[in-house]
Amino acid sequence: MARTREEMLAALTAEPKVQALVVGGGINGISAFRELALQGVDVLLVDRGDFCGACSSAPSRMIHGGLRYLENGEFALVRESLQERDALLRNAPHLVRPLPTTVPIQRTFSGLLNGLTGMLGLRNRPAERGALAVKTGLWLYDRLARRRRSMPPHVFRGRAETARLWPDLPPNIRWSATYHDAWISHPERLGIELLQDAAQAHGGALAINHMAALGRDGAGIVLADSLTGSSLTVQADVIVNATGAWADETNLAVAAPGSRPRPLVGGTKGSHLILDHPALLRALNGHMIYFENVDGRVCILFPYLDRVLLGSTDIRVDRPVAVRCEPEEVAYILKSLSYVFPGIAVAPEQIVYRYSGVRPLVRSDARFTGRISRDHVVQEIPGSPPILCLVGGKWTTFRAFGAQAADRALALLDRPRRVATDDLPIGGGAGYPADEAAVAAMTDALVAEFGVDPARATHVIGHYGSHAGRILDFCRDRQDRPLAGTAYSQAELRYLIRHEHARSHADLLQRRTSLAITGALSSAAIAETTAILAEELGWPAAKAAEAEAAFRAMLERDHGLTVGLLAGRDRNITGDLQCA
Repeated sequence: MARTREEMLAALTAEPKVQALVVGGGINGISAFRELALQGVDVLLVDRGDFCGACSSAPSRMIHGGLRYLENGEFALVRESLQERDALLRNAPHLVRPLPTTVPIQRTFSGLLNGLTGMLGLRNRPAERGALAVKTGLWLYDRLARRRRSMPPHVFRGRAETARLWPDLPPNIRWSATYHDAWISHPERLGIELLQDAAQAHGGALAINHMAALGRDGAGIVLADSLTGSSLTVQADVIVNATGAWADETNLAVAAPGSRPRPLVGGTKGSHLILDHPALLRALNGHMIYFENVDGRVCILFPYLDRVLLGSTDIRVDRPVAVRCEPEEVAYILKSLSYVFPGIAVAPEQIVYRYSGVRPLVRSDARFTGRISRDHVVQEIPGSPPILCLVGGKWTTFRAFGAQAADRALALLDRPRRVATDDLPIGGGAGYPADEAAVAAMTDALVAEFGVDPARATHVIGHYGSHAGRILDFCRDRQDRPLAGTAYSQAELRYLIRHEHARSHADLLQRRTSLAITGALSSAAIAETTAILAEELGWPAAKAAEAEAAFRAMLERDHGLTVGLLAGRDRNITGDLQCA
């Protein structure tokens, strides 16, 4: 079992010298950390918040090749994204699954010049994409994905077949095209599993959350532990700056004295809504609907954990700040829905969660944010130690980006790469059943071994993959019960605290679990979680009450979860969960 946070802090205090320091525990920083650990590098990762706690917790939850990037002429990025999509389907099948994606089309010739003008920089805002433009794009998409193809080629349909499959689309839709990408059920959990893989591979790999890199102290970097109030100074031979939207600020803080690194990062804000809307879920017919808003921005709408995910906005952000989904963004997103499903209305109470994050993109002067590249690059800042700054990137390409950063770090450390990760399973993806029949057999085996009901076994398999037995084994040794009527159990939360470094309400309820984002979080669940955190972490009553109040205030301010809404969910808590 991986070392606890306290054990890692003790090890670092005893030996505050590492070969590589990764600052930033989002998905790209975690990927670089894992890559270095697998090569036997003594590497430390720190994040001032939780792992995957900022931008990496606010993605569209798509794993995709980037169909629209073709209009920017980014063929290499699309090819890489498709390869990484397919690799994730192989390496993390418990969390990444195929997603049929349908484009409704109402025009024939519109948008044919988008690609040419986009590549030449002659048009900032794309025109609506017609049938011929979509057909051309999907033909290219299929061609770029032909190596090690894991998805079927695209399909084009006429008006009658489109209306039969999606009767709620507007009558002016003349065609539809379906291709396949993928979606990720629990992205933050994938980040945790990457960390676990790294710790298992190399004892010199340490990952500590709630630990901020404050700046230089001579040749060292000062780290501050926000949980204990303590600090220490560490030395590293190379620094990997993976702080995303905050990368420029981090460069200034940790660069050698007298150095003034130039700005590298720009950003756009993306907001999303999660809806509990059975009629809309049925209207999707199991597909993602990929469509355009009237302003030319791409919108998405797809089934997500028995809810509907709808997004997104794309608003330029000049400097990194904490962001939230504002009321005008909610209105914008719902208005976009009215264009594709005009007969389906959304009541305010059907919005069960809203979230927002800043995409850390390569700095650009493009007026239309859709023209800003989603590619990634490693920029080296000379000094002692040198800094490798990770700029850009997206969830789909995290492995390739992390490998690129690690290779640059290995060169600086004069060390060889000894392990490739293209086909290396991630966490509970190792040994995960290959088909539905095998998953059913695994479910039956867990039911028989641990005496849980099938729903409980299905839940742990869906979250932990082939590691499901670890959680059930931990839970059966305790007097377990469901957490406020949810699919999670109280002992399960204790496991996440002890073995997955959860140290706050948000760590548990927003990132280690899907309770918040799916609308399953209630006032009662928060209160029960407070009691568990207090007991596990030794919080006095005053600290527990303060932490709970702060969490509730954040949920209302940033995610639209008011006190009344959470209390109202308490009345809907029914059923029981067999966890014996």
